[in-house]
Parts: sequence; C-alpha cells; structure tokens
Amino acid sequence: MLVSELINLVRKICRQKSEEQTVEVTAAQKGVPTRLYDTLSSFSNQDQGGVIVFGIDEKSDFKVVGVYDPQDLQKKVTEQCNQMEPPVRALFTLAEINGLPVCSAEIPGIELAERPCFYKGTGRVKGSYIRVGDADLPMTDYELYSFEAYRKHLHDDERPVNRASVGTLDTQELNTYVEIQRNNRPGFSKLPEELQYEMLNITNSGAPTLAAVMNFGVYPQGYFPQLCITAVSVPGTEIGDVSGSGVRFLDNSRIEGTILQMSEEALKFCIRNMKNRTIIDPKTGQRTDRTEYPVDAIREAVLNALIHRDYSIYTEGTPVQIDMFSDRMEIHSPGCLYGRMSVEQLGYARPDLRNPALAVMAEMLTGAENRYSGIPTMRRAMAEFNLPEPIFENRRNEFVVIFRNTKNNTVHGQLRKSPDQDGGGNSARDREAGLLAYCQVPRSRQEIADFLHLRTTSYVVSEYIKPLLESGRLALTLPEKPGSRNQKFYTVPDENTSE
Repeated sequence: MLVSELINLVRKICRQKSEEQTVEVTAAQKGVPTRLYDTLSSFSNQDQGGVIVFGIDEKSDFKVVGVYDPQDLQKKVTEQCNQMEPPVRALFTLAEINGLPVCSAEIPGIELAERPCFYKGTGRVKGSYIRVGDADLPMTDYELYSFEAYRKHLHDDERPVNRASVGTLDTQELNTYVEIQRNNRPGFSKLPEELQYEMLNITNSGAPTLAAVMNFGVYPQGYFPQLCITAVSVPGTEIGDVSGSGVRFLDNSRIEGTILQMSEEALKFCIRNMKNRTIIDPKTGQRTDRTEYPVDAIREAVLNALIHRDYSIYTEGTPVQIDMFSDRMEIHSPGCLYGRMSVEQLGYARPDLRNPALAVMAEMLTGAENRYSGIPTMRRAMAEFNLPEPIFENRRNEFVVIFRNTKNNTVHGQLRKSPDQDGGGNSARDREAGLLAYCQVPRSRQEIADFLHLRTTSYVVSEYIKPLLESGRLALTLPEKPGSRNQKFYTVPDENTSE
C-alpha cells in the first residue's frame, strides 16, 4: 500500500465511521492489542485478505489518535503473525495524519489449499475464524471440514453406505448403466464385475457408495431421510405470510426418490404452482402461452442443487429447499460453493467438482450435461423470457439461486438493482422506499448491506444510510455513539420526517 493510499483509507474510515469486510481498525495509542489472532485468521481465510489500520479509535467516534511507537508496533504485530499456522506475512505502511503516526498491516489471503489459517495457541478448531461483515466469527465444524475436504480431495459421494447392499439398488437401472460403460470401454468389460463396480464408484470396499444409492437406490431416503427436496408455495413474499383465508402454504410437498426422480417431481411441483401468461404477437396476433419462469432454468437449478450440494455428514440432515413466493422462487442447496469458485466466476470458469462420481452417474441418468453449462442456460432462459438475470448467493452454509418473475427490484423483501434499471427511471426512489420499509425494524449496517445486495458496508453507509440520516428519514438507535458496532438504524415515522 502506498502512503497516499493509506492516508485516503484513513480519511474514508473517519468519514464513514465504520469498518468493512476487509478493514479492521484499532487504536494502538498506548500499545499493541495483545490478541490480533482472530482478525489475522479471518483476513487470511478470505480471498481478498484485509487491512488492519492502527491509530484510529473506534470508541472515540473513529478519531485518529496515532500509534505509540511505529517501529515497536510492527515488531510486536509480526510476533503475533508468527504465532499463526501458516505464519502470516504482513506488509506494513506508515503515514502521518494531522501530525499523528498511523500504520497499516496488509494481511494477504492464503492459498485455498493452506486454509484455514489459525492461531497455534488455541489450535485449528478453536483458533480458525472467518470474516462476516466487520466481525470475526469462529468457523463452524462444517466450514473447517470444507477446507479439509478440498485440501485432501475427499469426496463424500464416494463414501460407502454400509447399511445398504447392491441388492437394494434398482437392478435394471444399474445393469443398463454398467452395460453402457462396458460397451464404451472394451477392455473394461473384461474385468470381474466386482472390480467394475469399484472402478465405477458404484461400490466402495463392497458397499454401495452414496452416489450409487442416490442414483440407483430403490429408496435412498431409507438411509438418508433428509437427502430429499422440501418444496412450498407461499401466498406472499415471505415464509409465514398467509392468504386472506388464513392459508400458510398454497402447496407443500416432500419429494423423495433418486436424483432423477426428485428432479422430475420438483419440476412438476414448480409447473403446478406457476402462473401461465398469455403473450400476443402484435404483428401476427398469434397467441402463445408461457410459464411464469422458464422451465429450462428451473430444471438446471434443481439438478445443480441435487448434484452439487454438500453430501457430508454435516449437511446430510438438510434437504434441498424450493420456496415459491408471489414475486420470486428460490432454490436452496446445502453447502456453500466448493473449492476456488466464486459467485462472480459462475458460468465463466471451470469449477472444482465436489461430487465427481455422483455427477458422472447423473449425467447419463438425468441428461445433465456436466459441461458447466447450467449457469449459462439459466441466464439465457431468463433473458429469453424478458426476466431479470438469476441471482446467485453464496452464504455461509448454503448456495441459493433466486428467479424473479418481473423486472421489479424487490426480492425477499430486498430491493435488488436490475441491470436495465441502472441509473434510470425511478429505481433509486424505489430502492430508497424499500429501504425505509425494511428499517421499520432497527437494522445494522451489515443487515442493510445484505438487504441491498451490496458487499461493502462503507459504500452502503455513504450512499444510502448517510443521506437518509441527513434528511431525517432514518435515525440512530445509539445517537451518542454513531460509530458503535452495535449501532442500528430505524425509519422515523412520517409525522416526524423532515420535509
């Protein structure tokens, strides 16, 4: 970081009075904080790393207070960095603000195969942290396992299901699948059948694999009750909304069976609960009926959720969830994105496969191409229906695909900016109105950022929160501590709003 960049960053922090996903501030006026391990861990465990800025006091309304001794500070911070596994290599920058010295320590994100970075004094389980907004949170058992599974190339779809046997699989489907493999590989057909099953990942040490059970099982849910799909249709925009007659669910279904059977039944559920629209060509007058959402997009999203979900012991109690609302539908897949893939790369980069054996079987049984075409198909199908692009959200414990049924920005009570509305029309006013409605209940900076589908809380503060505070339409729950981490913002009632 250049000195000028550090000065600009300090000014930005003081102006916005908040930390960020990649920025942590600490006073260090009287000495170095004795425990930076949580932040060192969380910054190291995210791709973009992070910056710790020393010399700003959050408790004094983000005032620049300087550091006690820049040279000694760097030495002692480096000592803490060396207590991490793997060791953190911080890059320091010094600057002067209003005659006071400030210092930054840039913490690089480490390679995915080396994660998690943790404090050796407490160990991997208790010393690994992840950054969520401006907070450092302990990693869950599942998050720790995800890193380990990627590093060690563990594939849960290949684990044996010892309670099952080859006799519990659909013999006809299994024989057809194996025969195709034999015909495609003449040398392979000469091997003993038991070895063929092992090489095709149908069995592992003689027991059917999870992939085989989910693709060929007569009743997979007999072994894994929650490896299914739960689907609901709601008469509103939130779970819990009721119709005028008090009905909570217009349709509610538990979908079981193999990957193929579940995908087919899920598609029937969605078609059953979708509206049909009539489109008349203005030139020819020809009438065409069109479903509310493109069936191709739904099919790809459901197959992706079933094939690429996490099948570890940490998520086998969580089903795939389909939620249909009046303004959108959501497909929730247990487990976050696998490996090095990010949301921005979806559809453009080749992902690491979490369940290679299951994917290969499903490719033949379901027609899923397994050629990384699912995301582009969803985008193309939504565009052909003149609907907004699908929204992909990678959360801490699940991956979510959201389809909207209109060009309206509102999704899950949140105003999402549609590309065709960028900078035009009433989109800014609509987003502002939606935000004020959302803040009828006091909300934190991070909640508002999530609501607006924006990553950077500092940008949200400057572009959304600050103007509404200045106009009197938002107020602080802790006005005496505007920069507090516990600060929340709420909508001022109409009668008190400044004109």
